Amino acid sequence: MTQTAAFISTTKEKNPSLASMYSIINSDLRLVDDLILNLVKNEIPLITDIVTHIVASGGKRIRPALTLICAELCGYKGDRQISLAAAVEFIHTATLLHDDVVDESKLRRGLPTSNEVFGNKASVLVGDFLLSQAFQLMVGDGSLKVLKILSGASAVIAKGEVMQLMAEGEPQTGIDNYLNVIEAKTAILFAAACEIGAVISENIEREAVLHDFGMNIGIAFQLIDDALDYVANEQALGKNIGDDFREGKITLPVILSYSEGSGEERAFWERTLGDLNQMEGDLDTAIDLIKKYDTIKRTVDMAESYCENARQALLSFPESQSRSALFDLVDFCTSRAY
Repeated sequence: MTQTAAFISTTKEKNPSLASMYSIINSDLRLVDDLILNLVKNEIPLITDIVTHIVASGGKRIRPALTLICAELCGYKGDRQISLAAAVEFIHTATLLHDDVVDESKLRRGLPTSNEVFGNKASVLVGDFLLSQAFQLMVGDGSLKVLKILSGASAVIAKGEVMQLMAEGEPQTGIDNYLNVIEAKTAILFAAACEIGAVISENIEREAVLHDFGMNIGIAFQLIDDALDYVANEQALGKNIGDDFREGKITLPVILSYSEGSGEERAFWERTLGDLNQMEGDLDTAIDLIKKYDTIKRTVDMAESYCENARQALLSFPESQSRSALFDLVDFCTSRAY
């Protein structure tokens, strides 16, 4: 049994959670939330109302948490991680606001989306405001390397959104193209959040390692999210089951089902996702086809392979509470699917 395999066998028995990570960074994460709320207290009440609505809806704060825990992992002593974690969260929140408008989403984390409560125009404009706040924090940090990493991630995310839009309604989309979309749309911000933890620690040899760790865990998280859309409990998922189906999003469970389906089954996917001509009972049929080809398990298996890459990256660090907490994060990623 390899060192990683031994670690997996013990952590899976522990019902992995994020508790160990948050116990380490809890005080810093509170400072991040305080900074965010202070920066959005604005003479324009609508900005404050929308951001307060988002913060009140909860969320795991995984991306800013990664900046904090990776700085801790690299032995950083200082306070730059607070403002940079806030910048990461501003970027993420801005993309959520824009995504929900594009997707016409009505529910996020079990609560009405901001666009549902405040309207599309307000959500888009406040998303733009949050991006401007993120860039002000980056500039205020004073590091060109940090600015390059986070601004580059922002550009890639926007590119990923366009790539996803182009793939909508195309069930014949290949796996490679799908992975390119989720790398750009989701994983790049995970990677950037982790990498800047090493940058501010002036731990140059760890920058690429943490970038790769973040990229792998980000891909794995998105794969699991895409699987959960067809199998999760709505209350636990925090959104309507089948939202991806209703919006014509092409995810791995669909790609695998389409590629192996009969002509009749492919025609079903082309009608429901390509033409968005959906009727009552179509979601149940989609779920049945996904079960028929066992594509949820295969999606989870692919996520686990990326998690294994993430574990290997962590093994290059000496044992510590921070490293152990990140191992728990990796195991938590796929445990959400069960």
